[in-house]
Amino acid sequence: MRYLELMLETALANGGQIKATAKGNLPAALVKEASAFLPEFAVAPFERAISISEFAGANEDKFNALHYCRVLAEIAGIFKLKNNKFHVSAWAKRQYQQAGLESFFPLMLETAIYKYNWGYMDGWEDEIPLQQFWLFMIWRLQHHESHERLVDEMTQAFPDLLNELYEEEFISDKDKLSILIESRFIQRFLQFFGVVMVDPRRFVDGKRVVPQINCLRLFHETFEFSVG
Repeated sequence: MRYLELMLETALANGGQIKATAKGNLPAALVKEASAFLPEFAVAPFERAISISEFAGANEDKFNALHYCRVLAEIAGIFKLKNNKFHVSAWAKRQYQQAGLESFFPLMLETAIYKYNWGYMDGWEDEIPLQQFWLFMIWRLQHHESHERLVDEMTQAFPDLLNELYEEEFISDKDKLSILIESRFIQRFLQFFGVVMVDPRRFVDGKRVVPQINCLRLFHETFEFSVG
């Protein structure tokens, strides 16, 4: 949401618009400002190599988290690209001025869940419907914060998912599902929204370790389950 705030503030300071690059991306000056936010985020201790970070970059193409936010903002109708400029919608301007940045969080979340293509930024061709199971996955994560257990539970509860994967020569269907859940659901949904932090280390003291997930306070403030 910090990126959305920067986009809105930049637009409002420039007559409600942001001049796009020739490629239709956010300008370099805004990208540089957004990159400076990295130390504020929970993932900062693990993002030492800025050149491969998803939370910083020299331009929007190299800055996945910012690109994700911009795409969601367009899908949600907060911004519209016209005549090589990003225009903030009149309703979004009013809402921001009257209700603040937080008022956009539910809309951005719903857009990410129901309207965004979760496979957009990865190289896998598989079109498995992970979004249909987002609530189940969040419910399970709140109990154990374990990627490994989540994959086991998904394959047990929804075994037909494995049949929808393209066969690979050097990787099992379950391992492939594990990669897709980590990339599409955990990293480029929950972590981009700042509700979890994933330890990216896969080897500690020369031994392979499973991904560690930490559900942050915003996770528990956003998703609450009760039996009524």
